[in-house]
Amino acid sequence: MKAAIIYKSIHHGNTKKVAEVMAASLEADLMDLKDANPDMIKEYDLIGFGSGIYYYRPHKKLRKFVEGLDNVENKKAFTFITSGNGKPNKWLNEKLSKKGFEVLDDFVCKGLDTYGPLKLVGGHNKGQPNKEDLKNAKNFANNLKEKM
Repeated sequence: MKAAIIYKSIHHGNTKKVAEVMAASLEADLMDLKDANPDMIKEYDLIGFGSGIYYYRPHKKLRKFVEGLDNVENKKAFTFITSGNGKPNKWLNEKLSKKGFEVLDDFVCKGLDTYGPLKLVGGHNKGQPNKEDLKNAKNFANNLKEKM
């Protein structure tokens, strides 16, 4: 199985931390979104897509990347997000499914959020993702291997 993880992480590196743990477990190529291109999708059996959540959706550059992908066959994907509220976000799963990906699972992790007035109090979810969150990300990645 050849795997890749494409992520967008900007403010606090929350998503990057999760992506790194998952990539190590999956022995996946890890790519910041700025280094990825749609043609590379053909090279992989499993592709992870991850981002922080902004205004209840993944980062706009990741949305644009996913929307620009060609339809695929026989490709598996997973998604992961970090967010202030820790709630699932279906946008990525739905868009990838419409493109033909079989979305195996999704991972949600709380992350430090300093948006708007939260910045005045030092943010929400300080210290997250923490050691337990990263352990959960590793377990998630290990479970993906079993689904392949």
